[in-house]
Amino acid sequence: MDYYELLSVSRTASADEIKSSYRKLALKFHPDRNKEAGAAEQFAKINEAYAVLSDPEKRAHYDRFGSAPGAGMPGGDPFGGMGGAGFDPMDIFEQLFGGAVGGRGGRRGPARGDDLETEARVTLLQARAGEEIEVEVDRLTSCEHCHGSRTEPGGKPPKTCATCGGAGAVRAQARTIFGVVETQQPCPTCRGEGQTIQDPCTVCKGRGRTLKAETVKVKLPRGIDEGYRIRVAGMGHEGPGGPGDLYVHIEMEPHPELRREQEHLIHTAQIGFAQAVLGSQITVPTLDGPQVVEVKAGTQHGDLHRLRGQGLPRLQGSGMGDLIVEYEIVVPKPAQLSPEAREALHAYARAVGDEVNEHREGLLGKVGKLFGRGD
Repeated sequence: MDYYELLSVSRTASADEIKSSYRKLALKFHPDRNKEAGAAEQFAKINEAYAVLSDPEKRAHYDRFGSAPGAGMPGGDPFGGMGGAGFDPMDIFEQLFGGAVGGRGGRRGPARGDDLETEARVTLLQARAGEEIEVEVDRLTSCEHCHGSRTEPGGKPPKTCATCGGAGAVRAQARTIFGVVETQQPCPTCRGEGQTIQDPCTVCKGRGRTLKAETVKVKLPRGIDEGYRIRVAGMGHEGPGGPGDLYVHIEMEPHPELRREQEHLIHTAQIGFAQAVLGSQITVPTLDGPQVVEVKAGTQHGDLHRLRGQGLPRLQGSGMGDLIVEYEIVVPKPAQLSPEAREALHAYARAVGDEVNEHREGLLGKVGKLFGRGD
């Protein structure tokens, strides 16, 4: 297997790129979500690939020798003794998506579920109204079959771990330059649970949680802008100590005719030379529909017209922003002028004293005359 190909990344991919690609693939092929033939096998493969490529030392060994450290050696553990009981893809998955179940990783007390993050694209209308939107997330939730107990209903109850005596942790000694230091670590047998499952749930495989797609409603603050993050309490992954939170990152949907600058909206209106000089009426877009605006006689290129209160609510304050019309005078190209329009412009130029000389001698002709040559 080519681990880079399995994770759909290049051999020069950064650690963040590898992690991001793994997360997407792990969710796609997770056995609780994907019931297609071969999905579970693919899930195990991409977890195996991530176990190697996410570790700098193992990745360097793989890049050099084309195999994981210890692979192919009698009795060797190609993943550095992950858990002491062989490679379990769900170990990695839960580290990235669900945290430690029941206190893995040395946590004291029931572990809270991990937080979730997602993105939402919001329109200007939704931001102005402070609408309630919906986002789709994949959450680890309590198994509906065993109700989170991890034991098959009607099966043998969990028993106290013989290694830690139910404490969930064991003491270990490490020799350092300062002497022997005693530390407390999660029990390697029960992984900090204090008990072992005798009859694992047939649905969640004894993990107590399954991955479930859910629709979450998110209330937008009025005037929300791009780059803000909204916290939805209790909608992250579930854990023994309660669920984590969901964080929704806001992106703004571009408007075809309006651009945003904080609470203000800006529209660039193109007007002709005659409209600018003589004045006119034009129609401009607003969030409430088209609106007629009076162009004052003598309008200059870059002049602004302000429609007060037609912008967005101020996110951190009271009041509304404005819609600003920015005028852009469009000068037609000569090829766009009819003979009548051209003559009218010449008449205007003569009337106001502008000198108009449409003839432009070519650069080569000027150079030729300089050296006594013709064109």
